[in-house]
Amino acid sequence: MAGEISFFELGVADAEQARTFYGGLFDWAFEPGPSDGGGFAIRTPQVPGGLHGGDAGASPYVFFKVDDIEAALARVLELGGTVEAFDSGADADSTAQFGHFKLCRDNQGSPFGLHQPPPAR
Repeated sequence: MAGEISFFELGVADAEQARTFYGGLFDWAFEPGPSDGGGFAIRTPQVPGGLHGGDAGASPYVFFKVDDIEAALARVLELGGTVEAFDSGADADSTAQFGHFKLCRDNQGSPFGLHQPPPAR
């Protein structure tokens, strides 16, 4: 199925400080993530997430699951939306672990993300 929330990303000024805060608030588990600058992968009971530093005041990023990211990006454009020039800096290992991500805006300019999860192992 496509369209359900499959990943979230929190951008903060200080990743370590946020790890302490969100870990204490929600009892989330954190693992070192693929981000430069000390980011983390977040393990929650339902939806996986990420945390990266150097992004003070950022709003949370919500990513919707798609089965085929290229087809979904084409559909965004067909419907009048845009695809952001965004490079996650992910290498092959990171992509194999976390999948493909793209940031978009709908036809009114509201931001959202698309996520094609990696194949099940």
